[in-house]
Amino acid sequence: MRSTAASPLARARTALAQAQEQASARWSRLAEREQRLLTLAGAALGLLLTYTVLIAPAQRTLRNVPVQLEAVERQLQTMQAQAAEARLLAASPSVPAADAQAALSGATDRLGPKAQLHMRGEHAVLMLSGVPSEALQAWLGEVRAAARARPVEAQLTRSPQGFTGSIVLSLGGGA
Repeated sequence: MRSTAASPLARARTALAQAQEQASARWSRLAEREQRLLTLAGAALGLLLTYTVLIAPAQRTLRNVPVQLEAVERQLQTMQAQAAEARLLAASPSVPAADAQAALSGATDRLGPKAQLHMRGEHAVLMLSGVPSEALQAWLGEVRAAARARPVEAQLTRSPQGFTGSIVLSLGGGA
């Protein structure tokens, strides 16, 4: 028994053949001038399609690649600088607890009345109330370098006035 699955395919082939015959008959009935105009229109349409699908996207990519490469290069340089700083900090000797506390207190004093520092053994807790982002970034960099302190927990809320919340720092002096 033969499957009837081939019959739709056969019907499609027959329909395609009939359509080609009809198109060929219509083409032959056209005047030579009309045939030339249709050929030119088809060629123009083909060129437009080729440009739209193949050439324009490639040109757009070529225009955007230098800008993207510059951005990636800047990111790479930033990451390399951060990695070098991390290696330098990891290789540097630990800071005595008294010196670390003094460095933390000095850095916190520069934040003004919007920040309070509480020492709890080998941890320090910084309480913030409306500290600007730039000041907080500078403080974190300073305590990381001078006191070898690292944040282990942060609960911050950002508002138009700045950051409010707390940061817990470890004074272990290591990684």
